[in-house]
Amino acid sequence: MSTIPITKIGAQKLKQELQKLKHVERPAVVLAIAEARAQGDLSENAEYEAAKDKQGFIEGRIQEIEGKLSAAQIIDPAGLDAGGRVVFGSTVDLEEEESGAAVTYQIVGDDEADLKLGLVSISSPIARAMIGKEAGDVAAVQAPSGVRHYEIIEVRYQ
Repeated sequence: MSTIPITKIGAQKLKQELQKLKHVERPAVVLAIAEARAQGDLSENAEYEAAKDKQGFIEGRIQEIEGKLSAAQIIDPAGLDAGGRVVFGSTVDLEEEESGAAVTYQIVGDDEADLKLGLVSISSPIARAMIGKEAGDVAAVQAPSGVRHYEIIEVRYQ
């Protein structure tokens, strides 16, 4: 199995979700199943079916998170020193050349990506265009509307 890059913060979030699933959600659904069983005929018991479905989802999500964490290569961006180059975990200030719009993105793992928070996936076109570049370089990104050019203003490791 290959390793999956993930930031330290992303790994912490997955661990917190796993903790909640195992110690809050799982016991709650087990209790709901027990209560539904106590109501009698299981063949016509909608609460029982809903609780069993939820239990299946919770158990599947627990397995998924445990698998991701076991294959994770946790990277702490604060400990990086890539000589000013854009690498996984770095935060990059960009300026779109045509409009002059400034944006800031952090390159993270696929599971952590959230564009609203400025977190872009390592496998996204913009991240792939930036990897290896440094301040002053221009990244050409293939977007649905055509090629867009971004100048890298600053690269930070935080």
